[in-house]
Amino acid sequence: MADSSIRLLNLLSLLQTPREWPGGELAERLRVSGRTIRRDIERLRELGYPVEATKGPEGGYRLVAGAAMPPLLLDDEEAVAIAVGLRGAAAHPVDGIGEASARALAKLEQVLPSRLRRRVGVLGAATVPLVPDGGPTVDPAHLAVLAAAIANRERVRFAYRSGGGADSRRLAEPHRIVAAGRRWYLVAYDLDRDDWRTFRVDRVDEPRPTGQRRTEREVPGGDAAAYFREKAYAAAPIYSAEVTVHMPAADVMARLGAAPGEVRPLGAGRCLLSGRPDTLEWLAARLFMLGCEFEVHDPPELVAHIRDLAARAARAVSPR
Repeated sequence: MADSSIRLLNLLSLLQTPREWPGGELAERLRVSGRTIRRDIERLRELGYPVEATKGPEGGYRLVAGAAMPPLLLDDEEAVAIAVGLRGAAAHPVDGIGEASARALAKLEQVLPSRLRRRVGVLGAATVPLVPDGGPTVDPAHLAVLAAAIANRERVRFAYRSGGGADSRRLAEPHRIVAAGRRWYLVAYDLDRDDWRTFRVDRVDEPRPTGQRRTEREVPGGDAAAYFREKAYAAAPIYSAEVTVHMPAADVMARLGAAPGEVRPLGAGRCLLSGRPDTLEWLAARLFMLGCEFEVHDPPELVAHIRDLAARAARAVSPR
């Protein structure tokens, strides 16, 4: 009985991978006959696991979605990865996700073997998430509607409030949802404006699928994340900087995560930093984060920006 139970669990573990398994391959993996595999498949179905069978030379078995979610079998690394992910999700800016993640984590940790529970506990004790105070949150129901419309290739209508507070109604063809920092953005083709647009999902209200199929379009550049990044940078001009930094090149690369091609050693503990293009605010922040002396050679806009920051800092500490 114990052997058959272990075999059944091993069979279920194989079927939970996203592929179709020929009966012969399952029999070979589990070292049993094809008849035993067929009998074990029927036992899984009796337990509520929806195992689908296809006939023919290329046929086999696969686990499909059912009316309820049966227990999952996870290996050690998968279980630890999910537990760590749930801890991080507790700080997610989607309404209700934190509480749901905490409940799921409690259930998972209750059944984790002691060796894995210790690994998860050590990781949790050693890491602290940096969670900004406040900030917009997203209704998970809205995310679900938009994600379903993307999957179903369906148009949606929704109310939208711009950054300036203007309200409008939109008819759009959603393409992808982009998670950027603590915000979510919808990349969609705006049918009213006959152009591609990005929408902050926390400003979306009352999204409704229309039942109309969306037109097959390709997002500019072919990549939704790259399109969003380009639009985000277009709102704030970006610059390439050239800076002499009074710090060894290896230390600069380690602190900034810079690529070797962005940092050139100059000797005497100095290097030339030619960072990737970014906004003036972020370029200045990266330089000050180094905690050392530096000289900006280019662009002049960055020189002016840092002078303004220096004047503002001097005023902040001067006697009043």
